[in-house]
Amino acid sequence: MKDSVAAPSESMFEEEIDGMTGDEEKTVSLFSINMKSFLSNRLAVLATLIVIFAIIVSVFSPLFAPHDPNKTNLFLRLQPPAWMEGGDWKYPLGADHLGRDILSRIIYGTRVSIAVGFSVIFIATGIGVLAGLVAGYLKGKFDLVISTIVDILLGFPYLIFAIALMAAMGPGFINIILALVYKEWVIPCRVVRGETLVVKEIEYVEAAQAIGASRFYIMIREILPNILSPVIVVATTRMATVIILESSLSFLGLGVQPPTASWGNMVADGREFMLEAWWVSTFSGIAILILVLSMNIASLGLRDAFDPRFSES
Repeated sequence: MKDSVAAPSESMFEEEIDGMTGDEEKTVSLFSINMKSFLSNRLAVLATLIVIFAIIVSVFSPLFAPHDPNKTNLFLRLQPPAWMEGGDWKYPLGADHLGRDILSRIIYGTRVSIAVGFSVIFIATGIGVLAGLVAGYLKGKFDLVISTIVDILLGFPYLIFAIALMAAMGPGFINIILALVYKEWVIPCRVVRGETLVVKEIEYVEAAQAIGASRFYIMIREILPNILSPVIVVATTRMATVIILESSLSFLGLGVQPPTASWGNMVADGREFMLEAWWVSTFSGIAILILVLSMNIASLGLRDAFDPRFSES
């Protein structure tokens, strides 16, 4: 097992540092090699740029939105997109059943999806990494307790579990983050625990133990830096899942509440008008599709570049 883990990194370094001497060798890192591999994947780079653009739009929503997303105008009720008969280029994607500009609401809805996605993944990954390190390195009772909790939580379907929590806590932005974090941390926890069980047997960890380094030092300074690649891959993959869950909860009326624009409640708003005004639900659904698909493609690119087990296959 030791050889199978260490060999890919050593061979990649040997190819990259061939011909380098002195200070140049010190600047070569596994991260830079992996980044070069990632940047060579054009589709993954394009997907990443789309995600970055979505983040920029979410941060600067007032600059991108042509109208107030919550301003109603019943004279514009169910106005079609600009390229259809009766449309107006001032409202390029049309208006909803309350006369609100759909494009502006999609732009502001990006803020909700990105904010929930990043918040949940940041908190859940932090908890999961810490729990996984403790379970994998200390083992014993710590591993038994943490693994039991993880197994129990994995026994519940994610969406049903989140619906039950939201029903108990009530709808709202903070509550939806808490409801998703309650179970999301188990995914990075299982990944980190498995990686820790492998890495703790490698020579440099055993050397740190031999010189009397503390358990905390070994977990944080020796093990954690060497298992970050799969953690990054899992985090980017799970963010897409979190966005879908947030949209699902908002669609059911348990997430972000009107009049705050959310892609999920925008899709829900158009359910009654699908035959006469398909654009009310369709464009917000397309926004979800594009962002989630881009995140998935970007995460696959990261996986192929940062995980030697996939990059060699």
